[in-house]
Amino acid sequence: MAAIDVLVCGAAGRMGSEVVRAIHGERSRTISKEEDLSLVGAVDKDNAGKDVGEVAGIGPLGVSITSDLASAISSSRPKVMVDFTVPAAVMSNLRLALENKVACVVGTTGLAREELDEVAQLCRDHNTPALVAPNFAIGAVLMMEFAARAARFFPRAEIIELHHDKKLDAPSGTALLTAQKMAHADGCTLEAEPVGETPPPRGQLVAGKVRIHSVRLPGLVAHQQVVFGGLGQTLTLRHDSLSRESFMPGVVLAVRQVLSLKGLTIGLEHLL
Repeated sequence: MAAIDVLVCGAAGRMGSEVVRAIHGERSRTISKEEDLSLVGAVDKDNAGKDVGEVAGIGPLGVSITSDLASAISSSRPKVMVDFTVPAAVMSNLRLALENKVACVVGTTGLAREELDEVAQLCRDHNTPALVAPNFAIGAVLMMEFAARAARFFPRAEIIELHHDKKLDAPSGTALLTAQKMAHADGCTLEAEPVGETPPPRGQLVAGKVRIHSVRLPGLVAHQQVVFGGLGQTLTLRHDSLSRESFMPGVVLAVRQVLSLKGLTIGLEHLL
């Protein structure tokens, strides 16, 4: 089987460098093999001209970082683009990739509903798939599924999400998706928050039923707990990503399977 040629956008960033190591197979030979995936391109606004492997700390790979995505696509002809950049850049990257029939795996969060709608239309127009996931940690995906199931049995719930202080969006995409899954779960018994005098700010209310509290502090990576309350009891579901390596099995899974998808897929759970 031919290797899947991969280009990484945001390749010099914290997540991008981890993706480079995972695609190359440096971190774990059990999740990436050289015959499965091939790193052919790297794009980042910083470190242009440097070897991406040296920037990622694994030695030279023969792939130079460029700041121009169009030229990187033209020269490397990737099958899949992985994007871990910033909300201000991701849409232009997606437009360019999909117009060139490069499938996309997107971990950049903060995309608005109308932007996701545009991505879906681009996928249809160019017959090219994309997967957008707010979280690539398998445990986090399972936590969201468990929370949706628990919403059938408790009247109230709130979410506390905690991330590093450099995260740009709040609430996190994971927390928003969790709340939406809970509020719209089959058989959901969550009650809408009582209407009354305006309470002091306590976080964002999603779908009228679930409040999200965002914490941004140095020392954190990515953490979330969902707290359910009922008659004389509480239930807490919690997931912790202790390092960015926790996201790599999900990223590699997405790279391997995105070419078999149709249109826009939101959430890694559709691949599990």
